[in-house]
Amino acid sequence: MADSHSHHIPADGGAAQRKVIWKTFWILLILTGLEFLIAFTMHHGVLRISIFVGMTIVKAFYIVGEFMHLKHETKSLIWTILVPCVLVLWLLVALMVEGGSIFQEVQVFKFFN
Repeated sequence: MADSHSHHIPADGGAAQRKVIWKTFWILLILTGLEFLIAFTMHHGVLRISIFVGMTIVKAFYIVGEFMHLKHETKSLIWTILVPCVLVLWLLVALMVEGGSIFQEVQVFKFFN
């Protein structure tokens, strides 16, 4: 009698899956290493922060694509998830920029009083 709960084992013993996992590991390790290199060698500033934000977004997209299998989904689902995320990021940047201008106005107001 055949076992109804038997699992399918790939002909290559799962070598293709292990190859993808190791590739993902090395890519994320290299990106993280570059982040550490930048953190300890670059001076504080807008360029450093921009590089960190960019690399973090790249790592996040790669992790979501690989581990949450989003890169294997249909394009409409990808866009349905991606567009709101981009809009939220835009909102956060706009709020930080506008929020910074409030502090400048407070300083100007104190100067005139």
